Amino acid sequence: MFTVPNLVSTARILLVPLFAYLLFGRDNVTAAGWVLFVIGSTDWIDGYLARRLNQVSEFGKALDPIADRLAVGVAVLGGWAENIVPDVLAALIVARELIVSVGAGLLAWMKVKRIDVRRAGKRATAALYAAVTWFFFAEGYSLDWLGILAWVVAGIGLALAYGVLPAYFADAKRLRSRTAPVEQDSDQV
Repeated sequence: MFTVPNLVSTARILLVPLFAYLLFGRDNVTAAGWVLFVIGSTDWIDGYLARRLNQVSEFGKALDPIADRLAVGVAVLGGWAENIVPDVLAALIVARELIVSVGAGLLAWMKVKRIDVRRAGKRATAALYAAVTWFFFAEGYSLDWLGILAWVVAGIGLALAYGVLPAYFADAKRLRSRTAPVEQDSDQV
């Protein structure tokens, strides 16, 4: 549990309150954007370190997506509340995150093994981190062109995020069928 990669994931989680403080307490959109940039740009480090240091763990595999969901969720909801992240984009991201969270909760409740993140899911998260961060920078630095670029990248991220959902549902169904109790014929008991 106390591995270098898990400490990196934990540090990313601990930056989320700083982001919220800068956005709401200090009304500093630019600084909040930079904290989000650090959180998002270090997303790959924990996985890289886990593999490189041979410290891959089930706890770490669960902690990294939690860090992502928390950071993206707070950034999107905070940006939505402050009119930084456009309404339709925020609603689509929140809806997707709710679908994934409910699905993960149901799988955990059914005691089904956690589903591994797919490459398309990782790319979707990276694109959405970038897009949301760029909306913050576009607002903080008054860069309209960056807001346009953020929309383009957000569109790609949403297409990937929603496009990978059927694969996750198939993974869940496959895992669920492996863990379902086997019914025995009463003649064989």
